[in-house]
Amino acid sequence: MCGIVGAVSNQNIVDILVEGLQRLEYRGYDSCGLAVVGSTEGLQRSRTTARVQELLQNTLQYSGLRGIAHTRWATHGKPNTDNAHPHFSGNLIGVVHNGIIENFETLRTELQQKGYVFTSQTDTEVIAHLIYDVYSKMKSRDLTEAVRGVLPKLHGAYAIAVLASDSPDLLVGARVGSPLVVAYGDQQNFLASDALAVANHAKKMTYLEEGDIVRLTKDQVDIFNLAGQIVHRPIKDVPELAASVELGPYQHFMQKEIFEQPFALANTVGDIETITPAIFGANTQDWLDIKDVLILACGTSYYSACVAKYWIEALAGIRTQVEIASEYRYRTSVPNPNALVVVVSQSGETADTLAALRHAQSLGHTKTLAICNVATSAMMRETIWKFQTKAGTEIGVASTKAFTTQLVGLYFLALTLAKKENKLNTKQEKTEIEHLRHLPSALNAVLALEPQIIAWSEQFAKFKNAIFLGRGMHYPIALEGALKLKEISYIHAEAYPAGELKHGPLALIDKDMPVVTVAPNDELLEKLKSNMQEVQARSGQLYVFADVDANIQTSEGIHVIRLPENYGNLSPLLHVVPLQLLAYHTALRLGTDVDKPRNLAKSVTVE
Repeated sequence: MCGIVGAVSNQNIVDILVEGLQRLEYRGYDSCGLAVVGSTEGLQRSRTTARVQELLQNTLQYSGLRGIAHTRWATHGKPNTDNAHPHFSGNLIGVVHNGIIENFETLRTELQQKGYVFTSQTDTEVIAHLIYDVYSKMKSRDLTEAVRGVLPKLHGAYAIAVLASDSPDLLVGARVGSPLVVAYGDQQNFLASDALAVANHAKKMTYLEEGDIVRLTKDQVDIFNLAGQIVHRPIKDVPELAASVELGPYQHFMQKEIFEQPFALANTVGDIETITPAIFGANTQDWLDIKDVLILACGTSYYSACVAKYWIEALAGIRTQVEIASEYRYRTSVPNPNALVVVVSQSGETADTLAALRHAQSLGHTKTLAICNVATSAMMRETIWKFQTKAGTEIGVASTKAFTTQLVGLYFLALTLAKKENKLNTKQEKTEIEHLRHLPSALNAVLALEPQIIAWSEQFAKFKNAIFLGRGMHYPIALEGALKLKEISYIHAEAYPAGELKHGPLALIDKDMPVVTVAPNDELLEKLKSNMQEVQARSGQLYVFADVDANIQTSEGIHVIRLPENYGNLSPLLHVVPLQLLAYHTALRLGTDVDKPRNLAKSVTVE
């Protein structure tokens, strides 16, 4: 949630800050703002509840060699200009902040008793006043030391970037729980939530670790721990990100990312020829005693994990439990130290999933695996084993290619565990790899159904509610389809296992309730057809995505789109794509902001 960009340079950095915000706007877009240290006016600030494009127009006359900028997803306080970042204390200290300060109310009261006046409802403003309170009283002012002195008072998760109007050529940052990156340019250095923000201006980067404080000038970067000691963090190449954030011929990033899925799946499968724990950086001996799997995830990643439960138990015969990360960490659970704990996340910085991982580790779980799209993320650093999905940068808030590449990683996990259990012979292994390699071609054939799905979207745009049905490993796909529709079209949608219709949801069925049905030709198809008849008998409208050989015909009340081929265990990867397209084109017809749906943000780095 939220995006930070900071820069210190030998040239005017306003354009760099605005460009960085445009690249990070998907992380939060309730409001945005920037502040620079001008040559004569101290701190200059502009904030708006409009999009970054308006901020660009508002700052055309700004100039500064140091600056901070922020795009916000509101937590404390409504999305208005007063609550937008940066926040000031006097005209001396400016702060931008991602995360949540849990004890901000106590700190706010203490500061008010000292005479500080608050102009916002945010937790962030306490940080600015706390730093001012320390910094302004120093005989020899040191912004880095002032920030370091304040951090122990802050409880929660945060990444901050701080300016002082009287500290020449200096920018200070810190992180606890929320990601922050240092990027190195030519006579200029940067802070950002994501290297994507400054990919055009820096070639090298460093991921700050928990508790790090960083001091930047245009020529030097120093990183300290909370004790004030210099520490050294690895310097890496900035990934080639620039091309991936260009729309090209597409109308929205979501549409682009849907159509990038064949390429993303091909990259994720890569050149893997043999199913082995080495795929995850493990050796066979490490996994011999794994008899249980616990998967922790949130949102879309949780639905990919639910599919994996079906795969792992069916293929490997290993008991698998899937938990919503935010629930797992707050309940009393019975740990099994020999279980493999798998965390699944697009960003690798999802706050609840990271906290759930650490909770599992505190209970004695030592066998940990991350399936994640960002190789250098906290999740990948904090697990023993890892699998990087190769989705590339995903800008659209509603996840598409990150979801399908997660499924590939989880399928590799199911196959690896099956082989460990002697349930995957050499011939089967070769066949499974061939099927994985054929996925991009199969997916291209599904994408070719777009014109038929566009026709359906014209009808869907008239509905206010929808039900999605699936059975077996396609029930989580129905859940994902309902999530996509509600996320970007704002149509209320719910998903159920089809067999649950008669246990309550059937009461909702009438001629105005569309029922989207995922209908692969598997062992549950005949049961599913019976559930469909229950809908039809009550005048419900069925919209069925059926395998070509499922023998479901279009008739009154039944609309059918046929997928080109049955794909067995990997069918969920094909069946989810039409649901993505249905959500996209319905939202397009309704005129919603597809890439930036209301109240949502891409990277959920707060509880």
